[in-house]
Amino acid sequence: MNDAEPINVNEDSFEAAVVNSTVPVLVDFWAPWCGPCRMLTPIVEEIAKEKAGAVRVAKVNVDDNPRLGARFGVRSIPMLLFFKNGEVSDQVVGLSNKQNIISKLEALV
Repeated sequence: MNDAEPINVNEDSFEAAVVNSTVPVLVDFWAPWCGPCRMLTPIVEEIAKEKAGAVRVAKVNVDDNPRLGARFGVRSIPMLLFFKNGEVSDQVVGLSNKQNIISKLEALV
């Protein structure tokens, strides 16, 4: 797995990529029609490059994976969930700045 870029996960790959990860995982719940999601994408991609190896960045398309959205109570997108040891430890709903996201990630490392 190349952790220098976000990986797309779905209902089949979520457990292996996120829950069973040995490093903290930032999961971006998004949809192609969501303007703020598209604005967040370059920030998420930069974080994946800068934090490669220390954290994993995953993306979940909520249109294609409605059960994952329901499982984690995603009611508004974009929604970022921060996982450590397979558990959600923090979240950000809506557009956020890069420094806020990085500070939440660094608290998990």
